[in-house]
Amino acid sequence: MIQNSLEEKFKRAAGVICKQGMVAFPLSDTAIAIVVAVVGNNEEELDLIYAFREKPSQTTDQLVESSGFAAQKVEQLATSLAKKGLVFNQPSSAGVMIYRLLPLMLVGVMEYKFMVELTGSPEEKDLARLFEKLLKELRDQIQENFDALLPLFDKSPAVDRTVPTRSTEEGTPIKIIPVDKALEVPEEFVLPSQTVEDIINKFDDIAVGYCFCRQRRSLLGDPCSTAAPTLNCFTFGKSARHTAAQGFAKKITKEEALKIMKEAEKAGLIHKAFHPGSRESSPETSICNCCKDCCDTFQLWRSGTFPLINSTYHLSVIDEAACTGCGTCVEWCPTDAIVLNEEGLAQRDENACLGCGVCSRFCPEEAISLQEGLRRVFIMPPQLRSA
Repeated sequence: MIQNSLEEKFKRAAGVICKQGMVAFPLSDTAIAIVVAVVGNNEEELDLIYAFREKPSQTTDQLVESSGFAAQKVEQLATSLAKKGLVFNQPSSAGVMIYRLLPLMLVGVMEYKFMVELTGSPEEKDLARLFEKLLKELRDQIQENFDALLPLFDKSPAVDRTVPTRSTEEGTPIKIIPVDKALEVPEEFVLPSQTVEDIINKFDDIAVGYCFCRQRRSLLGDPCSTAAPTLNCFTFGKSARHTAAQGFAKKITKEEALKIMKEAEKAGLIHKAFHPGSRESSPETSICNCCKDCCDTFQLWRSGTFPLINSTYHLSVIDEAACTGCGTCVEWCPTDAIVLNEEGLAQRDENACLGCGVCSRFCPEEAISLQEGLRRVFIMPPQLRSA
């Protein structure tokens, strides 16, 4: 009877967690298994998770009412769940502590559990396999409803924003072609920071953790093909205070952050900035430094799970007269937006270009510039037809 009660608590807690965030996961045995692995047999923590079923963000007083626990117990349980990657606990601008239940991924349990320095333990590998299974189940669900989901995808806001690299491999500035016409944006729109330096310099609280994508892929026996550095997952402001407090990341100085960013650029990584609720008018919460083979965004797109939906202010422009057809840009492009045409020269697909500047950085002839202009990049995932 006690075991059945615990099983039911795992199931209902998992059901609440599955509804959080940008991606609603179906309640499945895999999702429940993840909750079991992360929470453990702590019935009171499972009860507190269930208290978020009607409202994902609550104050202490609200959680006291919805959970039935005393205030001290609420704080104790929420603090424990925060360290497990399930609760975001930071005060509001008014100084009131807010507890928000986090999703399984984007950004939640999966990111935080693999953002710390890993040991390669059996438990870590088991959790990585569970998340891989969960994502495959999600892919199958998306594929089964592909045509019906297309209109919803098309209306979705950009998940992230590309901030371009600004210098070549030799350290010379990449040529920027200024925008030649007025931007068709609302009058109140304020263009967000377009360099990683500007983003870093506006925050007092900066924290860095390990890339959860590259670390998780390594646990699955699929290490990064470019051997890219991993200590370059940044959080800022309130998010930095949270990740540092829970041990997911460590606080660093602006100077340390800039040094790590330069190392990321040297490795050919792509700067992707995230804003709360995809609102680019709000300050950045984090920056990922992504490689094309490990990044979850690119992996989920290539596997047929999600479209790529990105905001960018740049577009690569290829000087065919200077291009020698070496194919370096083709190799580095994360979205396969560049191919060699019939003449053997590089040709770029505007609809697939993120404007990340990585092709410009590594072009040995400096034949690629970046043209300014606000764009939304939307690339559907492949529709996988069964034979």
